[in-house]
Formats: sequence, C-alpha cells, structure tokens
Amino acid sequence: MKPYIQPMLREGALEDKVIIVTGGGSGLGRAMSKYFLQLGARVAITSRNLDKLLKTSDELITELYGTDAQTPGTGKNKILCIPCDVRNWDEVENMKFTVLKEWGKIDALVNNAAGNFISPTERLTHSAFDSILDIVLKGTKNCTLSVGKYWIEDKTPGTVLNIVTTYSWTGSAYVVPSACAKAGVLAMTRSLAVEWGKYNIRFNAIAPGPFPTKGAWDRLLPGNLKEKFDMTKKVPLRRVGEHQELANLAAYLVSDFSSYINGEVVTIDGGEWLQGAGEFNMLEDIPQEMWDMLEAMIKAKKNG
Repeated sequence: MKPYIQPMLREGALEDKVIIVTGGGSGLGRAMSKYFLQLGARVAITSRNLDKLLKTSDELITELYGTDAQTPGTGKNKILCIPCDVRNWDEVENMKFTVLKEWGKIDALVNNAAGNFISPTERLTHSAFDSILDIVLKGTKNCTLSVGKYWIEDKTPGTVLNIVTTYSWTGSAYVVPSACAKAGVLAMTRSLAVEWGKYNIRFNAIAPGPFPTKGAWDRLLPGNLKEKFDMTKKVPLRRVGEHQELANLAAYLVSDFSSYINGEVVTIDGGEWLQGAGEFNMLEDIPQEMWDMLEAMIKAKKNG
C-alpha cells in the first residue's frame, strides 16, 4: 500500500496555537514542527544544539513562507529557537519563560526529545544507561511538570503529546534503557490524563514504528546494518512510514478536533508490532512449497 502523504487538516486548523516541540531541530520533530507551522501555529523548537535549531528555522521559514519571509512580521515571528537540555530543570524553566515572554501563552507541549542506541545490555556502562533514562524519562518529566504547573496555576487548558514507541508495552532486547524510559513515559501519559483531566489538560501519546530519520537511524543501525536488516520485511504493509503521515496524526492530537481524546496511545507502524507479537508469526518465512508438503502431511494423518 502506497503512503498517502497529503496534509490532513484544514488550513488554519492550528491558528493562534503556541506549541513547544522538544527535539524539534531534526527528524520527526522537524516534520511535526513544519506541519504545525503550515496549519497556522507558532512553534518553539528546542534542542541542545542551537546551530542546528537556527539552521532548521531558516530552512522551514524559506520552505513555508519564501525567501522574503526572513524579515520581521512574516514567517520570522512564527518560529522560536530555544537551546535547552531537557535533563536540566533550570534550562527547562528558562525555555518555558522564554516562550511565555515572547508569545504570552503555551497551548501544547510535544515531548519528542529522545536518545537511543543498540547494545547488549551487559556491555552498557551505568552512565550510558542513565543518559537515555535522563533524556527520555527525566526530560519528559521536567517539561511536563514545568509547563503543567503553569497551566494549572494560570487556570488555562493545555495538551501534552508524548512520542513513545511500541516496545513501551512489550519491551525489547538490545534497547533496554530506551524500553524502560519509554514505558515510564507511557505510564506518565496515562496517569496524568486521569489526574490532570480536571484541570482541562489532555495527555496522549504516539507510538511510531519505522520512520527512518538520518540521525536516529544512523545511530541505531550504523555501517551496513541498514542493508542487513530490511525494516520493510518486519511491517505487514511492506514499507516504512512517511514523516507527513506522523505529522498528520500529531497535528490532529494537539488540535481542538481531538478534544475528547485523553489518555490514549495511537500506534502508527503499519502493523509491525502485531507481526512481531504473534507466537507463530515466524511462519511467514516458510516457502509455498513447504506449505504444500505440510498440508499433504496433515491430510495424510487425518485420513490415516
């Protein structure tokens, strides 16, 4: 099945929304930020690398608003670059106050910043394990608590969208720190959806399957591993995801159209985790000729 990569929501669907996207300088964060901007939102993108943010900002402004949009009053006032290490509470607080000073409000927070690498767990140092937990779980906690406290104290509604993964609920070998951290983020999503619902704050999550991004996939599958492990064979639809497909879903979940969706995790993976979950799914590899032989054997036993 070919991907459908047209924008989903109507023009202006996020008009006047102020959205923070952590890890917004590249990959899926960039794709989501671009679509939010297309729909009329003002977007604050954050990461530890300011140069990457500024480069992304210039690219998005040119792509969306044209080369003359670098002047104030056009595309330039739609995007804000804030260097922020989400592991550091003071930097997260500063990021929040910077957005409020610039735009006066925050409508949605997308916790997208992450880190991951493949390794046998026994080869990991304790600090390597901690680095993933700190970025993914502690970073999400910091941003959620900082922005959430603002919403509660200001008595304004808010929306949090967390980017998790399908192994948040199944676990996965060789990415154990990420699995632990993402499971914690999913638990936080569901827990606060109930606890903070009374403040009109919604929590949802997206669990993406394979959506290749150069940075993340180069770290996960370095060298020629990408050729050896064909991800499309793990997906029933026999393809990987397109960034616009995830951006469409993210935009819906931070928009008012999804105002009655709370505490949900939406999987967008072409059926990958289901194919890997079934006890006998490995039988996919059996050739047709062998199935013919097995069928003949079964019939012979039945008639015997």
